[in-house]
Order: sequence, then structure tokens, then C-alpha cells
Amino acid sequence: MKDPIVIVPYDAGWALEFREIGSRLRQSLGETALRIDHIGSTSVPGLAAKPVIDIQVSVRSLEPVDAYLGGFEQLGYVFRGDNTERTKRYFREGQGMRRTHIHVRETGSFGEQFALLFRDYLRANLEDADFYAAVKIRLMEQFGHERQRYVEEKEPFIWEIMRRASAWSQESGWKPGASDL
Repeated sequence: MKDPIVIVPYDAGWALEFREIGSRLRQSLGETALRIDHIGSTSVPGLAAKPVIDIQVSVRSLEPVDAYLGGFEQLGYVFRGDNTERTKRYFREGQGMRRTHIHVRETGSFGEQFALLFRDYLRANLEDADFYAAVKIRLMEQFGHERQRYVEEKEPFIWEIMRRASAWSQESGWKPGASDL
């Protein structure tokens, strides 16, 4: 059986962990990484989350993977070539490392912008962040041992929040800020 899904209260240490990991990535990847950003629930202060640090690394092009593969591998990250999403490349922590999901996306792509807008919207709209946390906790209680079902059930709520985030982006003139690192 796979590890159960566990949602925990926000931990301010997540931001520090991102900075440490992100700094090592910046040093290893250099100018290949156009942006390195803390994304996902651990990047939103106050938001309950799975204790997994999600990092987005923006590159000019996803291909060839060899252009950035070595930079991740020298730090112990493992390329997950079995990832079915065609708009990103995915890396995970190596054995004995802190649980980390690294999403490599092309700069300016929909996926890159989606992750940044979702994060920034939740940071600015705490009611929706609380709503999202409540959804995740409820789904964990229902589907904590069914990871795929948990993900599928969460998706409509993500899109509901993104509809609001899209309107907010138009009203506020949102643009991605500077890279986190």
C-alpha cells in the first residue's frame, strides 16, 4: 500500500526549506533556470498542506532534457520520465532526501503561469485559501488511501478557484512577480 495522504497545518519552516533547496538548484542549474519558484500549498502562508515542497523551475525549452538533467542529478534528484504530462518534466527527491516535487516548465507556458497565478491568488485571498484547505482535509478523510481518487476529486475545486483567480488577475492586472530565487 502507498503512503496515505496526510494534510497538516501550515509550517513556516516550509519557506526556509524551499530557500535551501532552491538555492542549491540555482547554484547547480545556473542560467538554465530562468525562474525558480516555490509553488503549491506549502508556498501559501497559513494553508494546510501535504508536507511536500513543490518547486517550479522555468527553462527556455523542455527539450533536450540533457540541457538541465545533470544539474538535478548532481543534487540527487531523480528524473521521472514516466510522467504523462507533456507540458512539464518532473523530478523527485532521491532516496533519503526530503520529499520534494520539482516541476520543470517552459517559461511563459500556460502551466507555468497557472501555478504562479494559483499561488498568488491564494496568498492574496485568505478566504479561498481556507476554503481550499477545508476541501483538501475533507478529501483526505474520504480518500486518504486512494491517491488518484483524491486528485480527481480535488480538481473541480481547483478550477473553481482558478475561475476566481482569473477574474482577480484581470481586476488587479496580475503579472508574475520576480522569481523567488
